[in-house]
Amino acid sequence: MTQRIGYAGGAFDLFHIGHLNILRHAKSQCDYLIAGVASDELMRNTKGFAPVVPLVERLEIVRSIDVVDHAVAEVHEDKLETWHELGFHVYFKGDDWKGTERGKILERRFAEVGVDVVYFPYTLSTSSTVLRRALDILTGIDSDADSAERH
Repeated sequence: MTQRIGYAGGAFDLFHIGHLNILRHAKSQCDYLIAGVASDELMRNTKGFAPVVPLVERLEIVRSIDVVDHAVAEVHEDKLETWHELGFHVYFKGDDWKGTERGKILERRFAEVGVDVVYFPYTLSTSSTVLRRALDILTGIDSDADSAERH
């Protein structure tokens, strides 16, 4: 019997219950779960800011979670490149991509190589964006300032 390998990528910055929920949901739908933790450089390139928690620490946090079988640094914007390296069968993504042009392209490209895309709802009560804004307020940092200067 073939083991179903899943991949859940994310920044996992300011780790919170929403991150844990996604990883738990992902593990419930695969036999072996790989968590991809976005590198600091990838976050700067895709989100426009550096993480609060450095990659090495985010990787250690994610590796310590019992539902995660393996954690890797996610360094490719193109998720198909990540698939070529890891060979997963199912890709887990937040439902904010569902129905979008980016989501449709992702689904089409993964379908071509036999990978299923499964969407999970975000935990609305907590987000890294909200936590980052709260930190900015507590530390007196202007949220509108260039985030690269802050980190």
